[in-house]
Amino acid sequence: MMKPSTLVRLAAIGLAVTAIAACTPRKPVDTGAGETVPPAGNDQYNDNSAAPITGGAVGAPAPGSEQDFVVNVGDRVYFDLDSYQLRSEVYPRMDAQVAWLQRYPNVTIRIEGNADERGTREYNLALGARRAESVRSYLVERGISAGRIDTISYGKERPIAAGSTEEAFARNRNAHTAIVSGATR
Repeated sequence: MMKPSTLVRLAAIGLAVTAIAACTPRKPVDTGAGETVPPAGNDQYNDNSAAPITGGAVGAPAPGSEQDFVVNVGDRVYFDLDSYQLRSEVYPRMDAQVAWLQRYPNVTIRIEGNADERGTREYNLALGARRAESVRSYLVERGISAGRIDTISYGKERPIAAGSTEEAFARNRNAHTAIVSGATR
C-alpha cells in the first residue's frame, strides 16, 4: 500500500504532465488523403467559422476490397429508357473499373443487368441481359479477361429504388458490378 504522501505526489505529477501537454502547440495532422486537420484538443486551431472536416484516412476502405471498389470506383452505371447503350457520362466510371480490375487481377466480377418495372418480365430480362453484356464488352475491349466476368439479368426483379416515379425508374435502369471473389477483406 502506498503512503498518502506518495499518492498526492503522483497525482500532482499527473496533473502537471496533463497541463503541459494541453499547453504545448501541436502541428496539424496530415491525413494521408491530401487533407490536413488540426490536432484534437488544441484551441490554437479551433476555428468555429471553418467548414466541418470531412474525409480522411480513418475508416477508409482497405485497398483491393469490395468496399474500396464501391466507394472509390463505383459499382453501378445507369441507362436510358429501353436502351442498353452506355451513356457518355458513364465512361469515366467504366475506365475507373478497368483500372481497378487491372490493379487487382485476382478479382472476379459479375455484371448484373437491371430494368425498371415497366414492360413485361421477359422483355426486362432480355434488356437487363443486354445491359450487362454492354458493360462486360466495354471491360473486355479494354483488356479485362472475359474469364473474370460473368453476367446475369435480374430484369425488374431487384429494384434499388421503390416507387413508380421517373426518378425511381431511372435508378432501376442499371448494371451493377458485383465482386464475386479475389477482393481483400
